[in-house]
Parts: sequence; C-alpha cells; structure tokens
Amino acid sequence: MSIPAPSAPHIAYTTPGMEESDARQVISLLQRRLNACNGLQLTLKHVHWNVVGPQFIAVHEMIDPQVEDVRAMADELAERIATLGGSPQGTPGALGRSVDHDYDVGRDSTQRHLAALDLFYRGIIERNRTAIEELDALDPVTQDILIDHTKKLELFHWFVRAHLEDAGGHLATDQD
Repeated sequence: MSIPAPSAPHIAYTTPGMEESDARQVISLLQRRLNACNGLQLTLKHVHWNVVGPQFIAVHEMIDPQVEDVRAMADELAERIATLGGSPQGTPGALGRSVDHDYDVGRDSTQRHLAALDLFYRGIIERNRTAIEELDALDPVTQDILIDHTKKLELFHWFVRAHLEDAGGHLATDQD
C-alpha cells in the first residue's frame, strides 16, 4: 500500500518563538534531510557488505564508524522534527518516495564503490548546504544542527576521496 506524502506536515504545536508556517517549512526540510541520512546509512552498510579487493579491510573498517555517526545524525534530525511539533517519518515507504540518488553497485572493487560513494556524498553535502542557506532566515537552531552534520559528512567524504586521489591531487571521479 502506497500512501502519498502530505503536502504540508500537520503540527499541533511548535517551539516557542517560531511561527507555525515556519515550523512546517523547517519540518519538511528536515524530513528530506532525514530521508537522506537514512538512505546514506543503508548505502554505507551495503558498501561495507559488498566491497572486495586489495584495499578491502581498510574500506570495510572505515565504513562502520561512518554508519554509526550517520545513524546518530538521523536520530537528531528526527528528534528535531518532533521538537518542532512534527512527526518524523522513518519508514521504508517514506524513504522510497524520497530517494533522489540510488546506489547501483553490488559486489565490486574498493575503487568502484569509493567512486560511487564519492558521488553519493557530493549530492548529500550539496543538498545539506542548500538546506543550510534556506534555514538562514527560518531557524538558526536547526541550521546549526545541519552545519554540524555537514562538517562531519565532509570529513567522511574526504576519507573516501583520499582513496581516489593520485599523487597529483586528481580524483579518479573528476570529469574533464
């Protein structure tokens, strides 16, 4: 059974000092970021289970701490949605309606997985930065949460890119 996503979240209350219309906007934005985090943590576990090759153990062990931190980010986003009076949607159906970048690499080499993760992280970080800009006039508390998350995601992205970089500083995923 497929349930369409509501156009505007229903809220009975919000945090003091915030207009309900602003809270609805922030909740919608947060739900998109929550879906992205849930998608990322599933993708990272997929990589963890399916990576093979000479750098297997380095990549395999690099991924699990990222999964745990992204899970914590998802929890923080969901709790912020609830704090603002919304109802976070963490179901597979909610995620399925929102995935804007799928991951299509199965059992494959470390380099192939890392190249796909590079692109996956790029998309999530770009959308987080857009959300940070949108929050500038709406909610500095939520903006601060996304800034912290983006800082950590950029660090994880660097870990991935370090495996893709040659001595000249060029990434295997760069397009000329």
